[in-house]
Amino acid sequence: MQILSFAEEATPFELRAQVRELQEQAWPSSPGSVVPADAPVHDLALRPLSLLLVDDGVVLAALDVLSKEIVHAGGRYAAGGLSTVVTRREARGRGHGRHLVTAARETMIALNLDLGLFTCDSPLRAFYESAGWRVLPGSVLIGGTPEDPFPSDSPGFHKVTMADFFSPEGQKAEEAFRDSRIELYPGEIDKLW
Repeated sequence: MQILSFAEEATPFELRAQVRELQEQAWPSSPGSVVPADAPVHDLALRPLSLLLVDDGVVLAALDVLSKEIVHAGGRYAAGGLSTVVTRREARGRGHGRHLVTAARETMIALNLDLGLFTCDSPLRAFYESAGWRVLPGSVLIGGTPEDPFPSDSPGFHKVTMADFFSPEGQKAEEAFRDSRIELYPGEIDKLW
C-alpha cells in the first residue's frame, strides 16, 4: 500500500478513472449526465493536489488538497483545505481514510501552508479529529464568490469547521479565526472545499 500524489490534471488516467468511480459512489451525478474521467473536478486556480491510497493498482481512498491565499482579520495566509475525501465502499472501516487524511495534513505542512481549514458534516467531526484536525469553534467558512457567497451555516447544512495552524504566523492568528466568519471564496466550481 502506498500514497501517491499528483497535481489533479497530471494524475494517470487509469487512477483518475478509479477516483471518479469512487466519487460517483459517494456523490452520484445527475441522471443522464456523463462526466469524462479525465475532466478536472476542481478549479485549477486552487492548485488541486490529489492524494491516492493505492494497493496493487487499486485506489482504496482518495482526496484533494486545495489551496489559495486568504485575507482574514487584516492578515494574509496561505490556506489549504480537504476536498472530495472518499474511500472505496468495500474497503471502509479499515483506517484507509484516516491514514490518507493524516497524510494530507502532513502534506499541507510540507507545502509551507500557514493553516488548513475545511468544513465537514457534523457526524464526521470525530473522524477528522482522529486524524489530527481540530474543531474551530463558532467559525463559518464563506464559500462561493463575494458576489454570490455560500456560507457553511446555510439553512439545512449541518457543518462544522475543522482547522489546524501550521506556521508561526498561522499559530499567532489562531485566536482571530475562532468565532468568526472566514471569507474563503474558492469560486463557482468549488463553492466550499
